[in-house]
Amino acid sequence: MKLKLSLLALLCSAGSVMAESAPKNIIYMIGDGMGPAYTTAYRYFKDDPNTKVVDPTVFDTILRGMAHTYPDDHTYVTDSAAGATALSSGHKSYNGAIAVDTDKKPVKTMLEVAKERGMTTALVATSQINHATPASFASHNESRRNYDEIANDYIDNKIAGKLPVDLMLGGGTKYYVREERNLVEEFKAAGYQYSDDFAAMNDLKQVPALGLFAEVGLPFALDENPTRLTQMTTKALDLLDGQNDKGFFVMIEGSQIDWCGHANDIACAMGEMDDFAKSIEQAKAYVDKNPDTLLVITADHSTGGLTLGAHGQYKWETDVVKGVKATAGTITKALLESDDLKAVWQ
Repeated sequence: MKLKLSLLALLCSAGSVMAESAPKNIIYMIGDGMGPAYTTAYRYFKDDPNTKVVDPTVFDTILRGMAHTYPDDHTYVTDSAAGATALSSGHKSYNGAIAVDTDKKPVKTMLEVAKERGMTTALVATSQINHATPASFASHNESRRNYDEIANDYIDNKIAGKLPVDLMLGGGTKYYVREERNLVEEFKAAGYQYSDDFAAMNDLKQVPALGLFAEVGLPFALDENPTRLTQMTTKALDLLDGQNDKGFFVMIEGSQIDWCGHANDIACAMGEMDDFAKSIEQAKAYVDKNPDTLLVITADHSTGGLTLGAHGQYKWETDVVKGVKATAGTITKALLESDDLKAVWQ
């Protein structure tokens, strides 16, 4: 079985994905913002306290290497756009770049190469599907902030006369149903099945299909559905399996690991890591049954300066982290809206 898994590893070009004998299918998973401290924290989070040895996680079982990341501009710290552009195309670029080089010229992405080869293509994310990482596989824009223009590219960026992405699952109705342009209706006219109800996701029976389950990003795992990425991963692989004798390419992103890092919310981050880990287990199970499938797992950068232990106290209190039942933002909102702070806090 040709199973090539590399955590935090940078793919240098679309060609490198096709290394050795070319796989039929490619599953490319990105934990956004998932630096080494996150996988370490997750190991502690999942550890069985009844055993002396710290138990390995799925990330430990597949680790093959690491990489350093940086953009091609005057800064050191990469953002998701420059990181995803490098991961999708093999070209380093400036922070904010969506699959364009430093001269703002489009660079061909891995997904576009797959589409040119007749493969079925897919994007799955817990963010809006036109957010920086998924966008850098199917769109070209000088700025990650141009969300409407990026969304338009999912219709306008034709590859061999066809729409670039055959299956999309994530959020983003705000950008796809607009007063001046209703992209959802354009997708329907192109033959796509459509759903905006996560509970009805299984009503999507075939590709091409579009599922937009939130106005922007999906709710955090800790706040609502702890396995929504896992469920979307399972659905995507079910729809893609055997659908095309030329195979498929799917990019699956644990988008909100990064968002929790920006919020410095460790309980939030562990919820996202757990969902991503379960998604990896689903993908790995698919590869075990389909040895002609290549699975790559990586990250684009680390977020938030996560540190485990500080001020001379080398502590990790799993029970405390697991005892948090909502994200900091949700708790703050509830406290501001309530007259009984003690009840909310408890």
